[in-house]
Amino acid sequence: MPYARLKPVRKRWREHGVQFLQLATTDIFEAPDQDKLYEGVRFINRFLPSSNKLSGLPLDDKQTNSGTVYVHCKAGRTRSATLVGCYLMMKNGWTPNEAVEYMRSRRPHILLHTKQWQALDIFHQRHIKS
Repeated sequence: MPYARLKPVRKRWREHGVQFLQLATTDIFEAPDQDKLYEGVRFINRFLPSSNKLSGLPLDDKQTNSGTVYVHCKAGRTRSATLVGCYLMMKNGWTPNEAVEYMRSRRPHILLHTKQWQALDIFHQRHIKS
């Protein structure tokens, strides 16, 4: 049923050139799974200028090479912070701690629980750590 409510909103957004990616995840006590986190980082990468694309990510046929990305969940504290942390780790080669420290310097009220930290650690092991 939640999807049915979003459909008209998506249509209106598309009419204004806004692209939308929903990564459905249970709030607070869960983190997006690794496939969703990777998909989210690829979505963010789609809107970066060519000179700032993240290396190691395959390009897709929907590359726009410019734009702004808004990442949010209900409160903007947990799920969205997990995805942004993954993006920051890929962009800067950071550890999970470095990514979270940076996010907290910009958005002090982010709230990561054990599941989100585990997701960041796994993402780091799979995609950043050499």
